[in-house]
Amino acid sequence: MSSEKFNNKWGFVISCIGSSVGMANIWLFPYRIGEFGGAAFLIPYLIFVVLIGFSGVIGEMAFGRAMHSGPLGAFRKAYSMRGLPRLGTFIGLIPVIGSLGIAIGYSVIIGWILKFLADSISGEIVSSEDPAAVFGGLSGNFGSIPWHLLGLVLVLICMSFGIARGIETVNRIMMPAFYVLFLFLAVRVFFLDGSLEGYAYLFKPDWSAMANPRTWVYAMGQAFFSLSVAGSGTVVYGSYLKSDVDVVSSAKYVAIFDTAAALLAGLVIIPAVFAYGMEPNSGPGLLFITIPTVIRSIPFGRIFAVVFFLAVLFAGVTSLMNLLESPVEALQKRLGWSRKMSLLLVGAVTAVVGIFVEGPLLSPWMDSISIYVIPLGALLAGITMFWVCGSTFARNAVQLGRKRTLGKWFEPMTKYVFCIVAVLVYILGIFFGGIG
Repeated sequence: MSSEKFNNKWGFVISCIGSSVGMANIWLFPYRIGEFGGAAFLIPYLIFVVLIGFSGVIGEMAFGRAMHSGPLGAFRKAYSMRGLPRLGTFIGLIPVIGSLGIAIGYSVIIGWILKFLADSISGEIVSSEDPAAVFGGLSGNFGSIPWHLLGLVLVLICMSFGIARGIETVNRIMMPAFYVLFLFLAVRVFFLDGSLEGYAYLFKPDWSAMANPRTWVYAMGQAFFSLSVAGSGTVVYGSYLKSDVDVVSSAKYVAIFDTAAALLAGLVIIPAVFAYGMEPNSGPGLLFITIPTVIRSIPFGRIFAVVFFLAVLFAGVTSLMNLLESPVEALQKRLGWSRKMSLLLVGAVTAVVGIFVEGPLLSPWMDSISIYVIPLGALLAGITMFWVCGSTFARNAVQLGRKRTLGKWFEPMTKYVFCIVAVLVYILGIFFGGIG
């Protein structure tokens, strides 16, 4: 078993930011903010970012560190305190399965991004026919196998170098590059004729939207999923965290930079879409149909396309590494396998299942995992850390490495606010068919 750790706090924080910044920031947040009142949506969204960041995120970080294990081992150790190790093992499987399930779908999307990046470099993205037809072929049954497998292999190679030399190093390169590239694009988009309508869509407040309960529901879901609270990835990264790191401070930076990434994506995508008279939408169609159509009209669109899809690839790779790390770590700790053997098995399962969910099955696959499994894993992690382990254990685990004493806010925020939010996300997600 490896006892490798992140080199320092910032390596850990950047890796957690990498796990959080993903497709939810890029293809969903810009649409949501316009759909639910522009700047008015930001208020409930930021409220939930603070509530979840200073409860669920710090709880999962501290949970993994205190148990020196990812979700499977952490839940087992927690329930062993109550004499129920087998129950802990069973519960710990839920977030691991959820993480692997999302990784399977995510690996397919990484393949799409790679294909569009290659087309951007070759110039085909500005010279090919209908982008919808190109994406339609790519997203059909078995339509992206070579690109899908290439993306997965690249991610597994990065992970094979371990925590500090692999995951941390890749995040240290890709995450700053993501922000620089998107900032460059945001400046370029600002000078497009007609972009002002996009800024109005994003930030013109419709205060009446705040009276609509759906605004608060979707703001809660967006914050919850964007911060990667799932009882898996943040727990396993926490298990690689040194004892002198303040998890409260770390969670603060993760929340700030994750929100900044979402806003940057909005500043690039929505004004560009409006500048060329197209309708904003969400999901894969935004990235792979709408944006390529816009790029064909932008002066020097080929350069714009390369920068854009390279930045999106960085966000996707760092998120996929985090998703795959939970099952990899579980095999290492539970079965004593080497890291490379664990990566081979997890990679094989991800590839084989992923090939068969390519096409029409991908969307229901991702929806099922994100609605029924991911929020359940987060809820179980919250209940386990703050109730099963107990308030004293949780406080001591979070206090470790922190110079300032935790305030009286900690227990009510974690035991009640976060757990209630997690329950609401789970129930409302099922009721609305997904809220994040």
